[in-house]
Amino acid sequence: MGVLGYFTTSPDDKRKEEVRTGAVAPDRSERKRCWEARDSYFRCLDKHDVIDSVTGEGKTIADRECAAENKVFEQDCATAWVTYFKKFRVAEYQKKKTLERLQKEGANSMSADSAAKR
Repeated sequence: MGVLGYFTTSPDDKRKEEVRTGAVAPDRSERKRCWEARDSYFRCLDKHDVIDSVTGEGKTIADRECAAENKVFEQDCATAWVTYFKKFRVAEYQKKKTLERLQKEGANSMSADSAAKR
C-alpha cells in the first residue's frame, strides 16, 4: 500500500485512478462497470428530460438532479470516455431529430450499398 498525504491508497484505488486518467486500458469488468454507470446516469438524465448535460440549462438540471449518478459515472469511467459519451448523446439526439425532420419532408431513405452502386 502506498500513502498519499494522510490517506492510505490500495492497489485497487491506484488501478482505478490509472483507468480513469487513461494511463491503462480498462479490462472487461471495468468496461462493464463503466457502461452500467453511464446507463444509470443517462436514465437519470432521461427522467429529467436532459439531452445535453455539458452546457446550458441541461448542465444545471443534471448537476442538481443527477449529481450522485454523475459522480459514479466519472469515478468508474476514463475521463475521456465520460466526455465522449456525453457528447455522443447530444450528437445521436441531433441525428435522430434530423432524420425525423427529413422523413416528414418526404426524403427517401437509401442504403450505403445502393449509394455506392450509382
